Amino acid sequence: MLKKIIELSVNNKLIIILFTLFAVGWGIWAVYRTPLDAIPDLSDVQVIIYTEYPGQAPQVVEDQITYPLTTAMLSVPKSKVVRGFSFFGVSFIYIIFEDGTDIYWARSRVLEYLNFAAGKLPKGVTPSLGPDATGVGWVFQYSIEGNGYSLAELRSIQDWYIRYQLTKVPGVSEVASIGGFVKQYQVNIDPNRLLTHNISLKDVVDSIKMGNIDVGGRVVELAEREYMVRGLGYIKNIPDIENIVLKVDRSGTPVRIKDVARVELGPDERRGIVERDGEGEVVAGIVVMRFGENALRVIDDVKKKIEELKPGLPPGVKIITTYDRSSLIHRAIATLKEKLIEEAIVVSLVCIIFLLHFRSALVAILMLPVAILISFIVMYYLKINANIMSLGGIAIAIGAMIDGAIVMIENAHKHLERSQDMEQADRVGVETATRLPRSKVDRWQIIADAAKEVGPPLFFSLLIITVSFMPVFTLEAQEGRLFKPLAFTKTFAMAASALLSVTLVPVLMGFFIRGRIMPERKNPITRFMIWIYRPVINLVLRAKILTIFVAIAVLVATVYPLKKLGSEFMPTLYEGSLMFMTATLPGVSSTKINEILQTTDRIIKSFPEVEQVFGKVGRAQTATDPAPLEMFETTINLKPESEWRPGMTVDKLVAEMSAALEMPGLPIQWSMPIKNRVDMLATGIRTPVGVKVFGKDLKTIEELATDIEAVLKMVPGTASAYAERIIGGYYVDINIKRDEAARYGLKVEDIQQIIMSAIGGENITTTVEGIERYPVNVRYKRELRDNIDKIGRVFIPTMGGQHIPLSQVADIQLSKGVAGIKTENALLNTWVYVDIRGRDIGGYVQDAKKAVLENVKFPPGYYVTWSGQYEYMERAYAKLKVIVPLTLAIIFLLLYFNFGNIVESLIVMLSLPFALVGGVWLMYLLNYNMSIAVAVGFIALAGVAAETGVIMLIYLDSAYKESEVRSQKSGVKMTIKDLYGAVIEGAVERVRPKMMTVVAIMAGLLPIMWGTGTGSEVMKRIAAPMVGGMVSSTILTLVVIPAIYALWKGRRVKHGADVYSKD
Repeated sequence: MLKKIIELSVNNKLIIILFTLFAVGWGIWAVYRTPLDAIPDLSDVQVIIYTEYPGQAPQVVEDQITYPLTTAMLSVPKSKVVRGFSFFGVSFIYIIFEDGTDIYWARSRVLEYLNFAAGKLPKGVTPSLGPDATGVGWVFQYSIEGNGYSLAELRSIQDWYIRYQLTKVPGVSEVASIGGFVKQYQVNIDPNRLLTHNISLKDVVDSIKMGNIDVGGRVVELAEREYMVRGLGYIKNIPDIENIVLKVDRSGTPVRIKDVARVELGPDERRGIVERDGEGEVVAGIVVMRFGENALRVIDDVKKKIEELKPGLPPGVKIITTYDRSSLIHRAIATLKEKLIEEAIVVSLVCIIFLLHFRSALVAILMLPVAILISFIVMYYLKINANIMSLGGIAIAIGAMIDGAIVMIENAHKHLERSQDMEQADRVGVETATRLPRSKVDRWQIIADAAKEVGPPLFFSLLIITVSFMPVFTLEAQEGRLFKPLAFTKTFAMAASALLSVTLVPVLMGFFIRGRIMPERKNPITRFMIWIYRPVINLVLRAKILTIFVAIAVLVATVYPLKKLGSEFMPTLYEGSLMFMTATLPGVSSTKINEILQTTDRIIKSFPEVEQVFGKVGRAQTATDPAPLEMFETTINLKPESEWRPGMTVDKLVAEMSAALEMPGLPIQWSMPIKNRVDMLATGIRTPVGVKVFGKDLKTIEELATDIEAVLKMVPGTASAYAERIIGGYYVDINIKRDEAARYGLKVEDIQQIIMSAIGGENITTTVEGIERYPVNVRYKRELRDNIDKIGRVFIPTMGGQHIPLSQVADIQLSKGVAGIKTENALLNTWVYVDIRGRDIGGYVQDAKKAVLENVKFPPGYYVTWSGQYEYMERAYAKLKVIVPLTLAIIFLLLYFNFGNIVESLIVMLSLPFALVGGVWLMYLLNYNMSIAVAVGFIALAGVAAETGVIMLIYLDSAYKESEVRSQKSGVKMTIKDLYGAVIEGAVERVRPKMMTVVAIMAGLLPIMWGTGTGSEVMKRIAAPMVGGMVSSTILTLVVIPAIYALWKGRRVKHGADVYSKD
């Protein structure tokens, strides 16, 4: 069938050219419309349930909110993990779904189960779904600053002017505010005055609520016009609250709010602080991109909107960008574009140098961009972004893409050289160069025959390269989302090149292979390769068995470097920004936390490589950020590396910063913004290695976690280990004495209501000031509740009109309790964060597991799981152990379909283990760890190594058959000498196309190996095993396959002289 396709293509040249031009135009259109991003979207499909329960302790939130909702969500279809977080006044539940689940289908399912579970929650508590986004969607952050403006004023500008305008930008899910102070009207009540006027706290609350309302009175008709009636009663300012009437006393004098309370403006409770460059607090906004959107387009649109908003800002107020992912995207794409161009140039030069015929080289050179453009068409319609992984797939395929064209061109040269139609060539031309036949029919026929001879096996070899990448498609979760775009684009590129090799390439050969073509025997490069290779193959044929044993010995020797290789999930992808993370013990005041934040930011900003520092502590007002108040996250924007100190690297910079930031009690952890968000979303662990301790009692879990922390600090390679402190919150416990309360006719709920409102404070209503909204809070004066004795003197009204102190019906004491509660699939747990330096993850975790097992004793019902990047690594390796052998079996089947011979298929399969030799040794020399990126490189190597074996066998078979035909024509039985002559002809005389394909593949990979730009950390790990493997595979293929072939065919040759038969 493939031969028919080649013949049809040659006979319908115009149609092929028109189709090619159409594909080129379509491809250029797709290139301009393909979305750009730095890396693929690595986030899981996630739905968040966010519930506020103001003023409530974490244990109350866990018991009444998180646990009922978590248990209800466990049965949601396609959910993998349900994580619960209970913090002060708020509950987060993260439902992570299986790969491929539609996010809006997932949200609708969660909503169904939420409606059922909502009835179990306390009255007045309403859970809501978080945004259709994840923490990975934090694509743009900014601060609002202005001299002469308070933090409350800046926060108002952010909340009521900037935030909603940016939310309307297409692709933005929400804009979260953090930092500064939300303005709050605070009604500080004097209980003594309430007692004097015989007014209850409930009366005050109800009066303020009723005093803050606008009403409508339908319409009235006046003078033939219809007027809408409205009663204007919204609170606009402090006097409006002060003049609200509570009651009228016996003398008819009204008692107002100002008679029993002090009304003032103050800050609302806050759980997040931001700071820039160590210079002081600022207000900030975080743009959260909708799941699956085009990051670059969203960021560009946000920037345009900000420029539109700037003229409307108050004088002196500035919007300063603190994190912008688009710079990373542009750097990553620029790096890949540069590498693609470099590869195309290098591969083109290889063709020109080997063929020494520019027109012939143009066939491969022109085919390459056409195949790449066809790949972009498929990318566009499959909605695959152009990023370092998807473009990397094309980059690592470039060398292999032109293999088919190279072999076809070289074979056409050979056929034309052998052509007997030399009648019209003059005698000088015959002596100096081969002239092409001038008969168009003859020339096209020769080219068609040449293409048909090698086309089908080449098509199968390209198909093998494509199929060999199948294991990558089976990767799951984060590793799958990272490498599937690369696998897709490499597959598209190889499929396009396979298609073009049997359609476009024969047509281009007919048009371009014209003029003088230097015979292969006169080509200096070919002559040099034959000069080197002929003695080697002669030696091999004299010592076939020895050659095979030497190859096996080399293979066995590779076990040594293989055992020395470490293991990791992925090499760190440098994003151009760093993230410094630390945490204090729970219960530290916001004032102290702010002081620590400014100190660390100031230290970091002092480094000359640092452009800007943006520190965040606590959480932003978004369900995508479950950070407690003690968690620090500082984004460090670095200058271009050209402006760094000489010899400075990222690792050295991190080491210097770590030394400068050492403070007692503050663990130091480093990551990068995108990586940190991805890790926290996937496993919850923001460090390379994490330990999750599960059990049923929080105190025991914490004790086990601290024991594990102490053990891990002693394991070599540990940079820091930090176990979260569960029992770290400080509490004022008010234990109600039910008997005493009953004696005064008090219900428990009456006392609890006073605790919540009088002591804790309660936002009872919201003012409406144009488009702005601010809460009104009612509580006792601070001076009446700032110690236990004063809290005990808080009055509780009884049914009989008496007011009794709280201390008479409750015991009040200080205690320590939980600061936050985490659950996973409804099981209590806590996490130990482990940052490592100077060791591979796999080796470290093995030692750490052993140390924990030997030194930590677990009670029944308690256990640990190892998480973080190690969790991904184990999952990926387990999957590859199954899929790789299956893929090798598929490759063998394809080889069998091509050769129709088990022995030849096995001979080609032998090139695969030999390919590992060079790959492993190069990895060892470069000090690379085994990782998923390296595994992908080895998987890609399997296909191209098999291809070199296929090409070798094609030529050996061709030479053998020609020798067999000559023997039959002469009527002489084929001898061992004839066999060896055929092997030499197939191996040595056709060394040029073999070396061209190998050099083209390696030349295409070398720019990636030498690359230093964004994304090079991953691409180098993919290219290294391919380059090393191609070297060893080529050497062993050129040497070992002829020896095995000679042994195999030698059995069929029974008689004849053997000038080489010395073994």
